[in-house]
Amino acid sequence: MAILEEGYTRQIKAAVSQEFEVQQNIVDAKTKDKDYSPQPRKQTILSEKYSAAIEKLVPGGVNSPFRSFEEVGGHTIFFSRAKGAYLYDVDGNKYIDYLGAWGPAILGHSPDKVVLACQQILEHGAVFGTPHTLELEFAEKLTRAIPSLQMVRLVNSGTEAVMSAVRLARGFTGKNVIVMVEGGYHGHSDSVLASTNGHRTSGGIPTGIAENTMLVTFNDLETLSDCLSANSGKIAAVLIEPVPGSMGVVPPEPGYLEGVRKLCDEHQCLLIFDEVLTGFRVAFGGAQALYNIAPDISCFGKGLGGGMPIGAFGGSRRIMEHLQPIGDVYQAGTFSGNPVTMAGGCAVLDLLAEPQVYETLEERSAQLFKGLQLEIDSKGYPVTLQRVGSMISILFVDKPVRNFADSKSIDSARFAKFFHHLLANGINLPPSSVDAAAVSAAHTKEDIDISIRHFQDAFKHAFVG
Repeated sequence: MAILEEGYTRQIKAAVSQEFEVQQNIVDAKTKDKDYSPQPRKQTILSEKYSAAIEKLVPGGVNSPFRSFEEVGGHTIFFSRAKGAYLYDVDGNKYIDYLGAWGPAILGHSPDKVVLACQQILEHGAVFGTPHTLELEFAEKLTRAIPSLQMVRLVNSGTEAVMSAVRLARGFTGKNVIVMVEGGYHGHSDSVLASTNGHRTSGGIPTGIAENTMLVTFNDLETLSDCLSANSGKIAAVLIEPVPGSMGVVPPEPGYLEGVRKLCDEHQCLLIFDEVLTGFRVAFGGAQALYNIAPDISCFGKGLGGGMPIGAFGGSRRIMEHLQPIGDVYQAGTFSGNPVTMAGGCAVLDLLAEPQVYETLEERSAQLFKGLQLEIDSKGYPVTLQRVGSMISILFVDKPVRNFADSKSIDSARFAKFFHHLLANGINLPPSSVDAAAVSAAHTKEDIDISIRHFQDAFKHAFVG
């Protein structure tokens, strides 16, 4: 794109490329002979101290309920550094990480090229409050990667992307009702919280808003068909995660997403894909590329930025042109598309466009899945593994989870024992029996082998003691 090769953008790219090569050589020299296997955790004295102190100042001691250890018990761990496939806590302990910052660390934590790109741009200003060329570059990269996107609007989080997409769908169709899948998670805006499971419901949502949200069952076209038929002319959109990740990683059954697309067309309502988790994690281009389904509006989040605060929503030109300033649907944000985030996002999309990234992700994810499945089968543990791409669930239940009702049978108490045994031995998982774990392209074969051995011990601890 010639326009973006002019001026400071070209200079920054050259500087980033040169500095990246220098820094990478330094890193390679320093780490060539290092042992990257985690060591058993010796103590977490500082984490325990900080956990107690922050609870006096921050509700529950966390700035997002996801981070709480409410389900698994114990005090939270405070981390000081993240690099590649590893986390390091304030007490100096090292962990192989399968939380992946709740999904976006597809390339691993703090990829050098992304860090350097952001550092270079930061010298020119963190936020202008005005247009800049990196917004154009990022929008071009994203729309090329996602064919269903003719236009996009950039925001700062997945929650903001979904919230804005719902408003746009209502404004475009002139209808109010949103249909969602029970047990899905779409952020914390009022319109979508009715879709979440028991421990994520919320007070403070007016009855009138909740009345415009209807729930159906994932992997069940009949309930969706019945809902759309019973509310003909009222439905603005069906909002769905093509692969839910908050009731276990639940693969869509063959024909399900195609059926959802067909029903939306028949009932003249929009199909919104929430790809905050799946976008660029399950495939380059997201779940819509993996399953070859084109939604009307797509929502993306943190995975676009490699750790930077980012979100985006987009769709066809005829839908997106209903946004102000050219349409009547209002959406705004001072930090949306800020230069530092855009620099990181451009670097991430460039890196993800390399085919070997997804080859590595699939190889490592399959290696972990196979190793765990062999252990489960050989010992007869009542545990179900479910995977789509590099999203993996280790579900303490003896049957597949197809929907939210199935997820209620998961043994969260046994998972808590499993979780803490792993944590004490340098393996970090989501502190939740249902939320997706994530493999990154930075995990090595050795990381996976080490992890499998610790998982084997953790299964024994959870079931035998």
